[in-house]
Amino acid sequence: MQKVLVTGGCGYIGSHTIVDLINHGFEVVSVDSNVRSSTQLLEGIEKITGKKIHNYKVDLCNLEDTHAVFHENRDIVGVIHFAALKTVPESVSDPLYYFQNNLTSLINVLKCVKEFNVPNLVFSSSCSVYGNTTALPVVESTPLGEAQSPYARTKQMGEQIIEDYARVNSTNNIVLRYFNPVGAHPSALIGELPLGRPDNLVPVITQTAIGKLPKVTVFGTDYHTRDGSCVRDYIHVMDIANAHTKALQYLLDGKNESNREIINLGTGNGVTVLEAIKAFEKVSGVKLNYELGPRRPGDVIEIYANNSYARERLGWEPKQGIEDMMRTAWQWEVSLRDRVLNN
Repeated sequence: MQKVLVTGGCGYIGSHTIVDLINHGFEVVSVDSNVRSSTQLLEGIEKITGKKIHNYKVDLCNLEDTHAVFHENRDIVGVIHFAALKTVPESVSDPLYYFQNNLTSLINVLKCVKEFNVPNLVFSSSCSVYGNTTALPVVESTPLGEAQSPYARTKQMGEQIIEDYARVNSTNNIVLRYFNPVGAHPSALIGELPLGRPDNLVPVITQTAIGKLPKVTVFGTDYHTRDGSCVRDYIHVMDIANAHTKALQYLLDGKNESNREIINLGTGNGVTVLEAIKAFEKVSGVKLNYELGPRRPGDVIEIYANNSYARERLGWEPKQGIEDMMRTAWQWEVSLRDRVLNN
């Protein structure tokens, strides 16, 4: 059984990817500082898979502690690097915190990957690297635009660090630029678990519907889109998770043509914020309390993917639509409420 190190394994996408990796025969070790996560999702992983995941509670900005994790796991065949701060508004208000955390952690991971001769790295990037591009749908060769937030800039810089690293090292690297992951595992045992008030649309929707938040604000209704609200390419988190497993297997099978490849992960369908709200109302039967508000700093107007490269290279295909995403996100939110009520 091949062992994989997942950084940020207690987080939203990391936890779902661990489930998919285990389902495809991998052994997984997690590293997570739990600054923006908890071990609750690891408990859900164990219930789903029957496997108890060891998590090193380590801040990857600390090189000595990071080194110790790699030293104890010399047999890993790859690293999937999720660990990063990801809140756009917070990055706008505290950019230095984001640069320090997201870039230092990546550099430390790469130092250890190099020292311990780890052959493969999958890096969690974002469609935010494209900025306010007018070339839609975006392809991997679409020029990167001006970053609309410090968070997006850390992803651009992270990709550049990996590009320069790959030129002089033999590690095989895949950069996955994914669009807007939403939804939850169909068991409702793991899902998105933001600490504090969420900034992403779908947890704001579900928390409003369940009564945790008073309302949803639609930021901007005067954009040049079909209904005035921002357009995003929402993709189910389990589809994203499966793409990471396929990317790692792709590298292990030696199918990569270079030691740094970039792949978009999206459905290829743009959905407006207002359309997402309507989809939620349809599958949940809940009338959502939302208001129309002003634009929010850091938001990209419209972005969605051309995913043909991921289909061709990885043999990957997104299988779940916007209603599936909203249904599983709502089931997860309801399960969180029921756990509180039953305790």
